[in-house]
Amino acid sequence: MACNIRLPLLENQLTCPICLEVFKDPAMLQCGHSYCRDCLWGLMKESHIILLCPVCRQEVDYSSSPPNVTLKRLIETLKLLSEEQAAAEICPNHNNPLSLYCEQDQEVICGLCGTIGDHKHHHFTPLTSVYSRMKEDVSTLMTELQKERRALEEQISKLTNNKTRITNESDVFQRLICKEFQVLQRYIAEEEDHFLKLVSRKATELISNIEIQLKQKNEILCSVLEKERQLEILGNKNHLHFIQVRLSTKSCQPPSPRSVDTTYSPVSFKPGFRQDDIKLTVWKRLQRRILPPPEILKLDPLTAHPFLELAKGDTVVQCRSLASRRGSNPEGFENSSCVLATRGFSTGKHYWEVIVGTKPKWRIGVVKGTVSRKGKLVRAPEAGAWLIGLKEGRLYEAFTSPNVTLPISSRPQRIGIFLNYEKGELTFYNADSPNELIPLYTFQAEFQGKLYPVLDVCWQERGTNPQPLILPFPERVVKTM
Repeated sequence: MACNIRLPLLENQLTCPICLEVFKDPAMLQCGHSYCRDCLWGLMKESHIILLCPVCRQEVDYSSSPPNVTLKRLIETLKLLSEEQAAAEICPNHNNPLSLYCEQDQEVICGLCGTIGDHKHHHFTPLTSVYSRMKEDVSTLMTELQKERRALEEQISKLTNNKTRITNESDVFQRLICKEFQVLQRYIAEEEDHFLKLVSRKATELISNIEIQLKQKNEILCSVLEKERQLEILGNKNHLHFIQVRLSTKSCQPPSPRSVDTTYSPVSFKPGFRQDDIKLTVWKRLQRRILPPPEILKLDPLTAHPFLELAKGDTVVQCRSLASRRGSNPEGFENSSCVLATRGFSTGKHYWEVIVGTKPKWRIGVVKGTVSRKGKLVRAPEAGAWLIGLKEGRLYEAFTSPNVTLPISSRPQRIGIFLNYEKGELTFYNADSPNELIPLYTFQAEFQGKLYPVLDVCWQERGTNPQPLILPFPERVVKTM
């Protein structure tokens, strides 16, 4: 009565409640339950009068039970799938169940394939063992994929966080840039106003002088015109009257044309600077203003060589006489005529100046706080010292390896020093002018640890190098900032 097929997954849902087999030609009663049509017909013959639904016991009319077309098509489709699955599990050559796996050919075979078929004498394994082995391989692969997925997710998370951080840092830097350029624009506007006022003041001065000359010339012109009018009136008199008037006004002679200065010297407008000088001048002034405020430094007497003498609040250093030599200090230099500043720098931007005057020999710069002060100071960056100096009153040099001669034609008496710690730059300037800085030399390095300004007065030789080195109070520079 029912179709004899095996549908393990849907067997309970597709089973007729009467014959307990898969529906065959299912019909649906008014109550919604379905049965095989033959099963309903047999049930109808037994009841003769009234048909009750075997499931819900509701009275139904068998004659109005339409076929359940949807259920029928579902069963037919599942039957085809079941047949295809069964065919796939049967050896096409021997019609035996596929139960072995040929390791050599990597194929699923039946028992006859391994005994009398093409896979005779091959090594084969039961499918259950192969299934377990492949299951482990898949599990291992799954673990690796999960591990790779987690690593990728972690990388994606880090990249996303990195992107967010860069965006935030970019926003911060953009705001800082806007702020810095607002300052620069204010400086530029002030410089523009300065040059405009120079031109206006010069033009006003020249125009004022010209107006004074115009006033004087106009007064003389009015006098000349009046005398000219009087002479015209005199020329119209008769002979007697002309002679009488002429005699009475003889003492008031009109000025001779030669007595009036009629020369003209044009005045050119010269503002005191060239157009090409504006950018360079502004750049030099801006360089002064952009630098950090000058540091107020003092010298540390504990680090000074015994031959050195500090004065004026520890801002001036020079060699003392041998007779007045003081005792050495554990923290002081013993073989180099050096002294350190009390302040050191391990971060940020710093600017200070040293007055060298006409001293013919000196060295200045920065050194690491860890340099040895007991032996002779090694003047080289690799030893922790970044210095420039003058010798013989004419030769400037930067102490590198080897030393570099600096092409300085003038002789600056004030040296500016700018330390940009994070950027790794130490720049020396000619700071004689209050409105500009002339670069002399720049060290490039990766600074580590605290750096201290250092002054080396160099030994006095027969009285030829007694001049001091001075850390000036930065009042002059502050006024120009």
